[in-house]
Amino acid sequence: MEKKAITEDMNLQKEWYERAKSMTPDKFSDFFRELTEDYEHDYGTVCHAMAAIGLAGMYAFNNSEASKGGITGFQAGCVMWQVILHMNYESNKCGLKLLDMDELLYPQYEYKFKAISSDTWDAVYKEAAKKLSETDEAHPAVIAHWRRIVNGNVPFGLEICDE
Repeated sequence: MEKKAITEDMNLQKEWYERAKSMTPDKFSDFFRELTEDYEHDYGTVCHAMAAIGLAGMYAFNNSEASKGGITGFQAGCVMWQVILHMNYESNKCGLKLLDMDELLYPQYEYKFKAISSDTWDAVYKEAAKKLSETDEAHPAVIAHWRRIVNGNVPFGLEICDE
């Protein structure tokens, strides 16, 4: 069978993401086969196909008996962070933060955009100290930044806030 050439402008990915939400273990292999064998992907569609397949696999598992009735929203957040960590940030030392920019619309979330936790500050401090002791090959501005951190200056005007 000849593969269909597709582009992001065709918006097939919208349907893939919708289908992924109702995926079951018995439908997953057909979905996987379709997205890997039926299309000639371009630079963008291959990303959507991979993401849709990943989501479909997670939904299929969640809709299986193995998940014991489905995971909670809290557990879904844990899964999201595991995917983010293991896909792109395995060497991260100081933590990650996801910002919902919609929260800029509400004054009670101001702290999220101006602060880091004390745990993050401790990790940044330790990593700056480690980098200073291990290298002098970084750009002078970077070394000066690390020194300011080790001297107790929280970068970028951030505050330490544990809310």
